[in-house]
This record gives sequence, structure tokens and C-alpha cells, in this order.
Amino acid sequence: MALAGRAAFTSLFSCRSAVIAMVHVQALPGTPQHCLPLERIVERACAEAELYQQCGVDGILVENMHDLPYMRGKVEPEIVASMTRVCSEIKQAVKDIPMGIQILAGANVESLAVAHACGAHFVRAEGFVFSHVADEGWMDSCAGELLRYRKAIGADAVFILTDIQKKHCSHAVTADLDVCEVAKAAQFFLSDGVILTGQATGSPANALEIAKVKSVVTIPIIVGSGVTEQNVEDYLGADAMIIGSHFKAQGAWYNSIERSRVTNFMQRINTLVGKQPPSVV
Repeated sequence: MALAGRAAFTSLFSCRSAVIAMVHVQALPGTPQHCLPLERIVERACAEAELYQQCGVDGILVENMHDLPYMRGKVEPEIVASMTRVCSEIKQAVKDIPMGIQILAGANVESLAVAHACGAHFVRAEGFVFSHVADEGWMDSCAGELLRYRKAIGADAVFILTDIQKKHCSHAVTADLDVCEVAKAAQFFLSDGVILTGQATGSPANALEIAKVKSVVTIPIIVGSGVTEQNVEDYLGADAMIIGSHFKAQGAWYNSIERSRVTNFMQRINTLVGKQPPSVV
């Protein structure tokens, strides 16, 4: 799909500067902080997705953010099963907006399998090109394996959006490469879009870097952290922005969503890009 570049992406997100809101799934069975029955986890995730849809976001990204500490590059079967259940229920609850999946940390094959099974539209993949050191340890690149797996299971319709020089990671081993070279490598290895972030969850991405990357690749550019109502104007050159922390109480990813923060943000960006707000909120 990468050869289609931004044209294919805009068939999914038809608006400029699409807003993709984060659904942070509560801790799943088998993880250290798990405490809720799966049914309650599903209900809460669906409620968050429905709230986002009512507020007019353009898409959602479902992530097992509470499964701390994360496994490195894989997860156990109970996580795959639980995420499939959660995401299938969300897909039924919010049928009219695109949905993506990310399974931490770097469980890209599992994310793709879940996305294909439940009819999701995209995944967010870590470590697509070049290696780096993450919180969880050494992460190798996965492009070859991941794209072959997508072909093998018939999931070509699922976009693979890939982090480059990702947050929460050390990139000293590739310090001789600037972000544009990494982006070009991701495009060469058939990424469907590149995601740029700040240093950590909630940290702003570098707006100048985003502009530079957009000038050297034809695939979509997505901002992956740190967008707020106050700085969103800096990122309007991106094809999409993934927002989680800003929509939560006190701007902390682990808190509950505050409807007012979502509606205020959407009013702001709709004004900036000339998009009509939803008729029902």
C-alpha cells in the first residue's frame, strides 16, 4: 500500500489533519495491574470510543497502555485474545470511524493479527526500520517479517503506520542518521505512513522535523505525541495526529477522558481546517 502514498491514506481519513484519539485499554488478564473483569474492561473501552465518536474525532487507536511493564516484541495468548474481544466490541460500537490497534511493546505481528480478525483499518508498529534501545530492551527492525506476515494472512487492507526515532527510546546506535534518512528508509521498506513523536508520552514532537520529513517522503506523516489545543496549529501540516494525554483529566494518559477537553480541541481544529463539526454531540 505504501506505493499509493497519501492518496490511499486520504481514502481512509478524508479530512485534513485527521484526529485519531487514544483508547487506553485497562490492564488485561495476566498483567501485573490487572484487576477488572474482562467484561468491565470491554464496557469501559467501548464507552470511551463512543464518547470520542460523539465529539467528532476522525478515528481511534486502541492500545494496551495499562499492561505495565511491557513485554518486548511479543505478548502472551491471553493478551491477543483479550485485545481481539475488546477491539471487536469497539468495532461494533463505533462502525463509522476508522479504528487502529497497537499492542505494546512492539508486538506488531500480534497487532496485525488482531486488526485483521476484528476488521480494524490500521496498526501502529514500533521498530519498523533500524534498531534501538527501548524501555523493554533491544528492539530489532521488523519490516521484512511484518509485511510478509500481512501478505500471508491476507491483511493487505490494513495500513501499517510506523514510528521512527520513537519516544521512550535511545537511538544512539543510529545517531549518524537524521530523522529524514530514517523516514526515507521506512518509505523504501513500504511503510504506509511514518509517526513522529517527542521524547515521551505527552511530549510535543518537533514541528520543524515534521516539515522536513514531509518534504522528503510521499507517504503520510502522523504526529504521535504532545498535541494540545494550545499547540495544534503547529502541526496542521501533518496528515494526522494521535492524541491521548491531552484528552484526559489533567493531561495525564492514565486518567479518565474529559469530554470538555475533547470538544474544545475539536472545536479548535475544526475552526483551523474549516471542517464541519458533528451534528450531534
